[in-house]
Parts: sequence; C-alpha cells; structure tokens
Amino acid sequence: MNLKDLIARLKTLKAEATAILDEADKNNGGDMTEEQEAQYDAKMTEIEKVNASIDRLKKLNAVDDTVDDLEASAGRQAQPNAAGSQVRVRDNRGDDPTAGFSGLGDFALAVQGACMPGGDRDQRLNILGAPSNFHQENGSSDGYEVPPQFRNEIIEVMSQTDDLASMVDNEPTASNQVNLLADESTPWGAQGIQASWAAEGQKMDPSRLETEGRSVKLHKLYAFVLATDELLEDAPRLNQRVTRGAARAIQWKRSEAIMTGTGTGQPLGYLNSGALVSVAKEGSQAADTILAENVAKMYSRMLPSSLPRAVWIANSDILPQLMTLKIGDNLVWTPPSSGFQNAPGGFLLGRPIIFSEHANTLGDKGDLQFIDPMGYYMPTKQGGVKFDSSIHLYFDYGIQAFRWTFRCGGQTYLSAPVTPAKGSNTKSHFVVLDERA
Repeated sequence: MNLKDLIARLKTLKAEATAILDEADKNNGGDMTEEQEAQYDAKMTEIEKVNASIDRLKKLNAVDDTVDDLEASAGRQAQPNAAGSQVRVRDNRGDDPTAGFSGLGDFALAVQGACMPGGDRDQRLNILGAPSNFHQENGSSDGYEVPPQFRNEIIEVMSQTDDLASMVDNEPTASNQVNLLADESTPWGAQGIQASWAAEGQKMDPSRLETEGRSVKLHKLYAFVLATDELLEDAPRLNQRVTRGAARAIQWKRSEAIMTGTGTGQPLGYLNSGALVSVAKEGSQAADTILAENVAKMYSRMLPSSLPRAVWIANSDILPQLMTLKIGDNLVWTPPSSGFQNAPGGFLLGRPIIFSEHANTLGDKGDLQFIDPMGYYMPTKQGGVKFDSSIHLYFDYGIQAFRWTFRCGGQTYLSAPVTPAKGSNTKSHFVVLDERA
C-alpha cells in the first residue's frame, strides 16, 4: 500500500473502533462486554500495524536527512590539538529536556509537518534516536512521545491542585497491582496481638498477629484531547488550554474516584467503602438542614487517633446552615483568625473545613463529611503521567491528538468501622451525615 491507502485504512479502523466504544457507552454506561473488548483490541492491533507501515514509509522519505546528519557527524571527527592530544566531540542535543523546542505548540507543529505526505521533517525530531529523551511510540497511537520538560509541566499542575488526591496516602509503585497485609485488630479486641498481666509462676498465653491479604489494582485514567491546526499555531493558548486543562481533568477524576469510586475499573471511593460511618438525622429534623447535634455526633465517631489530621469536606451549599449553628450561646462554626477577608472555609468544632465540588448538595448523604485523608491508600504508577502526541488517526481532518495516561488505584485502609473498647458506637476514618429528605 502507498501512504494514501494506508491513511484511508487507518481512518476506517478508527471509525470502527469508535463505533464499538459508542455502543458500549450507549448500552452499558461505557463498560465493554468481553466480545466488545476482543473486537476493540483487534482493531487497535491492526491500527498499530498500519501505523508501523506509515512509519516505515516516513523513515524511507527521511533517508536523505539521515545521510546528511551522518555526513555532518563524520566531519566532526576528533582532531588533534596543538599539544597533540585528542579533542572528542559528541552531539549533546539529546541532553536538552525540551529537545530544542520552545514549547508544546512548537513541538506539535513539528510533528504535524513530519507526518504530512511529502512534508519536511524537523531536524529536532532526529533526536528520536536518543532513548533518554523521546522516541517514536510503537503502541496504538504510533505517535511521538513528548519531550520530558513538557511532560513534567502537567505533573507540576497536578501537584499544585489542592484536592483530595493531594491529601490521601499516596505511594509510587512500579507494578500495576499492590499486595498488602492488613491488620485491623485493636489492643482491646479478641484478635491480634494482646498484652496480659501475669502472676508469678503463671504460664503465659500466646497471642498471634492476625493479617489479611489484600490487593489494590492500578487502573488507567486518561485524557484524550484533539487540537485543530488553528490552536496548534497559537502555542501560548495550546500550552494553557491543553496542558493545564488535561492536568485539571485528570486530577478532578482521580479525586472524584477517591470519594465516590465504584471499585470497578476505578478506585473504590470511601463513600462506597465498608469502613464508612453514616450518622442518622435527628428525629424531628427538617429536610435540607444541618443541626449542631449532627456535627457533634459526627465528631464523636472519628477515630481519636485521627482527630489531629481530620478535616471537614463540605459542599458550599451548606455554608448558610453552618454559619448559624450554636451550642448554647457559642457558635459551632468559626472563621479563621483572618476573618472573612479571603473568604476561607473556617473551622467546625476546631477542625478546618474544605469546600469541595465532589461533595453532595445540601440534604443529600455526604453533603457534610468528616474524614482523615490518610485513612485512604492510593498507589500510583512510577513515572507519573505519560504524554504522547499523534496526527495519524485524524490526519484528514487537520487535527492532532494528545493523550495523557495515568495509573492509580485506591481503597480505604479499613474494611469496616472499628468497635470501641467501651460503648457501641463504631468509629472510622470516614464519617458522613446521612440524608435529610
């Protein structure tokens, strides 16, 4: 096949793969059946082969450029200096984390030009030969991996976002699954390691460490973004809208999963965890209200060891309710020492409030939450976000595709609330106020 035929075939395969995804979205909420997965994987495998063929043709067209580079390199052979010693010269372009590009837009335009039939290959893309910098992918996108500097930008934006994902117990891992040994025993319980008083000469009764094996699977989270030629030509807008937009989208989806994830194809959120404690409304409580009694009972259900780290997560819809809460003549909610100058969340019974769009609206279960974020375990794949670019799939539309992929998993450390040594009210890292309808 010539390049034109290969591009036509690529377009057909892309349409067929998209149709499979659309059918899964329509019938199963995005979850593919085994048959659909097999069909989709087959299409992506064929796309990979077609992309490889396109790459071979592009490389053939770039032979002249390669020969020029080799001749130029040969002309820089080591020459003896005046003292008779050798001066060794090497090409250090591969050391540049930007590969010589001024920004993501500059890089994207170079990739676009290299992929056009008969287009000129930017000499900076020849650094593809240096594996420490960036290379042409052999996956289904068959595009160019973005230089390290531009990949790191999205990681920096994600780390600057003040959201749930930055508060929980994150751990990097090289694996796609983490195996844990969990010990949920308590010093006062009947299981696990125990301490006992012994009389003189009395035989000691042994106790045994009780552990449970668990596995946390890392799931793939992605942002797949298309940029038109017009946007590519405006590099500042591309960097701002695409890179920062993808970072915010990935961070939002990850934090949403920490709270409400189903555990199927995504992390298990604490609101769906067996460790959740839900405080019921008061008997005479009106709908869509929050009472001081609700707040006091929620506070009492937090594990005492977690209180120094605990924070309130709330939907901003509940702020008018919080500001009027009183116990006697004392306000339950207090602003920080700076007052209302910066419109902060303030404090509830001395613990900080963080308003979040992830929390439910007033009256729904979870509109007010009292949590210890370190009670949630989130392993993430080492290397952070992988960032690739390609124009192959949308060649005939004049559109370039950018893809960010990120792997993470998550679940609560506890599988169930903890039974206290005294009393019957269980405690946990995660406490919510039940629905008031």
